[in-house]
Parts: sequence; structure tokens; C-alpha cells
Amino acid sequence: MPDNAFIEAFNGRFRAECLNQHWFLTLADAAEKLEAWRRYYNEERPHGAIGNKVPIMLTKSGGVTSPSP
Repeated sequence: MPDNAFIEAFNGRFRAECLNQHWFLTLADAAEKLEAWRRYYNEERPHGAIGNKVPIMLTKSGGVTSPSP
């Protein structure tokens, strides 16, 4: 198990907010749901560690959303 507290915290949130909330019926279904959660986590969900800001707002691009996969 990694000793990095940030990774452990992320893994817990990922498990609770994504993996435990969905049934993955196919690989394509899993990819779609994981991408939707990734976008939510980085583009909509405020993070307390960065002053309750959304991570995408900290990028140089001025809040431009992620490109489609």
C-alpha cells in the first residue's frame, strides 16, 4: 500500500464516489462512467485543499474544460 496520504485520500474518494456507486456492464460502459466522474472531479467538484476551488480553474487555460477522449 502506498505511503502517500494524498493518494490514499484520492483512492478513498474514488472508491466511495465512483466505484461503489456504479455497476459496470461492459468495458465501454466503465470507460464512459469513469470519464464522467473524472470530469466531475476535476471540473465541477470543489476541493478543500485548494480553497474550495475547482481544479480546472487553477490551470493556465482559464477554466477551459478537458478535451474529449
